[in-house]
Amino acid sequence: MRGIKGRLTASFIIVILISVIALEVLLIYTIQQNYYGALRGNLTNQVKISADMYSKYYSETSLEENILYNVDAFWNQSNARVEIIDANGNIIMDSLGVIPGRDEPMYDIISALDDKTGDWVGVMDGGHVMAVAYPLKSGGEIVGALRLIASTDAIDNEIQDTTKILIAIGAFVVFIVVLISLFLANSILVPLNEVTAAAKDMAAGNFQTRSLTKRNDEIGRLSDTLNYMADEIIKREALKNEFISSVSHELRTPLTSILGWAITLQSKELRSNETLDDGLSIIASESDRLTHMVDELLDFSKFTAGGIKLEYKPVNLADLILRIKKLLSPRAERENIKFTVSYPKNLPDTMSDSNRLKQLFINIIDNALNFTEAGGTVHFQATYSNNAYTFIVADTGCGIPENELPLVKEKFYKGSSAGSKNGIGLSICEEIVTLMNGSLTIESEVGAGTTVTVVLPREAP
Repeated sequence: MRGIKGRLTASFIIVILISVIALEVLLIYTIQQNYYGALRGNLTNQVKISADMYSKYYSETSLEENILYNVDAFWNQSNARVEIIDANGNIIMDSLGVIPGRDEPMYDIISALDDKTGDWVGVMDGGHVMAVAYPLKSGGEIVGALRLIASTDAIDNEIQDTTKILIAIGAFVVFIVVLISLFLANSILVPLNEVTAAAKDMAAGNFQTRSLTKRNDEIGRLSDTLNYMADEIIKREALKNEFISSVSHELRTPLTSILGWAITLQSKELRSNETLDDGLSIIASESDRLTHMVDELLDFSKFTAGGIKLEYKPVNLADLILRIKKLLSPRAERENIKFTVSYPKNLPDTMSDSNRLKQLFINIIDNALNFTEAGGTVHFQATYSNNAYTFIVADTGCGIPENELPLVKEKFYKGSSAGSKNGIGLSICEEIVTLMNGSLTIESEVGAGTTVTVVLPREAP
């Protein structure tokens, strides 16, 4: 009973058992009250008729004389056992014979002598009975009480028979509920087992497996979510493999250059000052390129693992923008690209991580330079309003196709353009902006250029 099926079945059964038992107890109690109420009402009517007859026709004679000469007038009105009690509570006449004393409770007699209708249910002479007593009056004074006693054996038998029928019906209802609860439990458990089996296959690495459960409920949504997760994992695996292939290719290129020039420089026949200078220059350049790629990979790994923490310090944004301009202007000049920056003179300082800000802007501008041909422009603009900074990098490059635009910030994604690299630069930028509680949006049109907008709060998060 530890599984879902057992718990569901047990829960249904417990609820139904409690409901059936409570309902049957209520029904049996109601039936008993109806039976006993009908008998009580019948005896009450009879005893009142007899008491009224006594008051009208026999009250001028003493109770004892009426018992001697007119006793038939009392019990002829009823089939019940008749007892007459005097004003002191003594039984002076019984239709079954005069009984001088009795141990049974006489609460009904006490009520009758107090000018009330009394009733009592209990055991008398070894049998279950109901007694109703009513005052006998003469001239407005209570002179005794009339008591009618009827057996309840027939009523009890009827109640017992009805109880057996109700118990049988309740047992049948519980049996049906058990079957229904098993069916309901299976209707939940079977598709859940199917989803579990699909999840086990996926956990074993078979992401082509699909959960076939098609239901418009929570299990159906779980099945759809599991299938969606498998599709996303396959997509991510494809992106990762493409990323590894791309990185391997990009690492191989500078390594090939370094190895080739190292071999060239080892050759005494080809060695000269000019060759030596060219070789060392290319080796240094390619080594810087490798270092940059390795740094990107390390940053990406740290961001993915959540190991990057920003170091907040006062940052002069104007100085930072000028440093970035000095750093990237030589490259722009070499590639015949017009690189400009603009910012307001009163641009306020901020609390941020200057190194990560520099990395963020250089990555974005570097992308803009990569995809802008000679003769194009790249403009870096900074503004401040409403306690937030807006940084815009706009280029006149080749642009990004509309179908690729939602994907360019995803990890490992490499665009179809010839200038696309390893696919982690923009994902690192997105991570940095997210850590700073900002936003990064990209707008682009093929052949017209791309605009990247970064919005950052002035205060540290």
